[in-house]
Amino acid sequence: MTDVNFQYPIFGPEIKCPHCRQTIEALTLTDTYLCPRHGAFEADPNTKVLVHLQSDRHWRLWEDKWYRQHTHPDGIRFEIHEALDRLYTEGYRAIKVTIAERYYSLISSYLEKSNNWQGDQPESKIYKLYGLPVEFSGKSSDEPCWEIVNFILEKEKGAPSRYPYFRLFE
Repeated sequence: MTDVNFQYPIFGPEIKCPHCRQTIEALTLTDTYLCPRHGAFEADPNTKVLVHLQSDRHWRLWEDKWYRQHTHPDGIRFEIHEALDRLYTEGYRAIKVTIAERYYSLISSYLEKSNNWQGDQPESKIYKLYGLPVEFSGKSSDEPCWEIVNFILEKEKGAPSRYPYFRLFE
């Protein structure tokens, strides 16, 4: 008798669609998953990447969550903007964003840059995106999640001020 797992792609008999998060099934004896709403996704067993065949978007899995692997700065910026909106509707505000180092060359020209006059090194730069301080993650080998995860928002409870630049005086 053959092992049933060899009949399915590398992620098993079913996954959550990266777009709509509905459970979708694998097509047996292929490397493909089929979502009735979004079409076919092909799983590459060597790279462990899921590719949406219609759009050529790439996804990787970390702790049961799919992360899109961006190739254009607008994609990562849009994803961060959506996450900020979700935080706001949940009653939180973001205070910092940490972006995966692998996106530095892709997004750095889109960041606001200013000098850090309060730090020990006045020549050091502070990066901002949507008014938030930006840091880049350490090297991927330090924390394996940064090979897949795109960014993390640091948050605190409370709706953001309507005038974020005046928070010092609140």
